[in-house]
Amino acid sequence: MTALKSALIACLALLGGLAWAQDETAPNRRPVAVVADARLAVGDRGILPLYVSRPWTKPQPDITRAVLVLHGRLRNADVYYDTAIKSRDAAGPAGATTLLVVPQFLADLDVEAHGLPPETLRWTLEGWQGGDAATAPHPVSSFEALDAILAHLADRSLFPALTEVVVAGHSGGGQVVQRYAIAGQGEAALTRRQVAVRYVVANPSSYAYFSADRPEPEIAAACPGYDRWKYGMADRPAYLATPTPSELERTYVARRVIYLLGTRDTDPNHPALDKSCMARAQGPTRYVRGHSYAAVMAARDGGTPNHRLWDVAGVGHNGDKMFTSSCGLKALFDVPGCGEAP
Repeated sequence: MTALKSALIACLALLGGLAWAQDETAPNRRPVAVVADARLAVGDRGILPLYVSRPWTKPQPDITRAVLVLHGRLRNADVYYDTAIKSRDAAGPAGATTLLVVPQFLADLDVEAHGLPPETLRWTLEGWQGGDAATAPHPVSSFEALDAILAHLADRSLFPALTEVVVAGHSGGGQVVQRYAIAGQGEAALTRRQVAVRYVVANPSSYAYFSADRPEPEIAAACPGYDRWKYGMADRPAYLATPTPSELERTYVARRVIYLLGTRDTDPNHPALDKSCMARAQGPTRYVRGHSYAAVMAARDGGTPNHRLWDVAGVGHNGDKMFTSSCGLKALFDVPGCGEAP
């Protein structure tokens, strides 16, 4: 490694250690500071970096729950892994038999900066949030990568006692989880093995709507792309192109989804907020957009009996505080306390 490259990596590591509030305002057009240390083959089509809290290629007979935590737009899986550990530890006995998994969706600039092997999967800076295909080495959807993780967890020879899998994400990761809950195919293998799956969607900038109606119709009327995927059902990527919107909606409604919304995530000018007209048609802030989306879904035929919305009081756009809050611990680990009397 050259001295220049060593200096670059050291600089990136320093940047990666910034506090959450600073981290969320930073641009996502620089290489990640740290690449996750584990690897998962997504078939024969590429390798996904990730963190796992135990050696998951060996039998783990005491693991009863797996919690996936997806990073935000900065692709900083190391920061989210630290948060996952903090949340697990705060959960006490409920976290003792939990496996943590934090995948990392890298970009071309990350692979180049860190000299990663050519088989490393990489996406455009934002395409992974909506299930787009990887740019290299093969066109693998980010949703297919999540399918591969869930397929690994469904292996009873490795996880004979597993009863529950939680797929959670904050901010950009929350966008991934909300769309994956609509279209993800990885749940089926777990369901066949009587493993329950739920999805935790925390403070995303936008949601995928099933109809053309929006909370801000005037903005939508002036925005030609407002109903295209990842904001609506038009022009969906290959991974979810075959099912009809009605079929996708039925799948989504049947799944267990928890929306976690910080009551102070209300800045319409937040630097990491999606301010495109597609997103603004859903409301002015993340908090408003989340409540509006949940209300629209609940008002459709049959409602959403498997969905829950929990406000996280006093928290803004901060993944660490969201997932270590009482509602975050309940969403991830079933720890009592969210909305309950002391």
